[in-house]
Amino acid sequence: MSIHDFEAALPDLHMLTVIAQTRSLTQAARRLGVAKSSVSMRLKDLERAIAVPLVRRTTRSITLTAAGQQLVDETAASFAHIERGMAGVRDLAGAPRGLVRLTAPVALGRQHIAPAIPALLERYPELRLELDLSDRFVNLTQEGFDLAVRHTSRVPDSHVATVLCETRSVLLASPEYLARRGVPEHPSELAAHECLLYLRDGGSPSWSFERRARVPERLSVPVRGPLRANNSEVLREAAAAGMGVGMLPDFTAWSGTEARELVQVLPQWLPVGFFGERLQAIRPWSPRTPRAVQCVIDHLRATFEGGFASR
Repeated sequence: MSIHDFEAALPDLHMLTVIAQTRSLTQAARRLGVAKSSVSMRLKDLERAIAVPLVRRTTRSITLTAAGQQLVDETAASFAHIERGMAGVRDLAGAPRGLVRLTAPVALGRQHIAPAIPALLERYPELRLELDLSDRFVNLTQEGFDLAVRHTSRVPDSHVATVLCETRSVLLASPEYLARRGVPEHPSELAAHECLLYLRDGGSPSWSFERRARVPERLSVPVRGPLRANNSEVLREAAAAGMGVGMLPDFTAWSGTEARELVQVLPQWLPVGFFGERLQAIRPWSPRTPRAVQCVIDHLRATFEGGFASR
């Protein structure tokens, strides 16, 4: 390969590192801001120039060959160094600028993050924000996200977290439901109630509770009910409709018109171990935080200062 061919191949070598991170031509194209067909064509050109296959394609995924992985391993550090250098120089230019890709839960994003965006972009007009609302736990590196907001107590070692506020779970039901089925006096009574469940993988659903007293008490109760959903707004609306008792994160519990129609159940007991105890901004680890990302984190921290007060 001549020096001219090498220089021409540099963008395609970088593209290969992105493919290695995302394991998807579609996601790689999205990260690079080009069409998927362009990524596929450039990959074929690179394989032709190097004269060895670099990837294996299936209908569901794409993986690197041994040659492709070796090439990525030997060039990825250099591209990462270049990216850090460019980000550092960009930060010297004054106002934060560029695209920040942020993912957050649907309910939290709709109720609290989206309303905070206009002030953020008004303050930093050269900043662009891409907000992806999803209740699944995305792989930030593979899917090209700069930041995730999650209510969790545990963060992978390969990521850095900034606590935005404390958060908790609450039990809510409508007055009509409680009049019909009775008010639970102890968590164990929930086994006989209709419970509205957050949809998660795993075995039989159960809720855990803790009562902080002179002698702390903690117990887990098996629960069942007519509805499971992976969105806390749906569960809040179902509780307001009298369908049962719902466990909700506080940022949903006290939001929306339906919240005014709900009654807190077992307020002397604290639900634990379900939604997480902190709202955190999580980013993949790097030696430095890009200024644009840090500005988004700081704005979110100011937005959520004080947490979510009950009524």
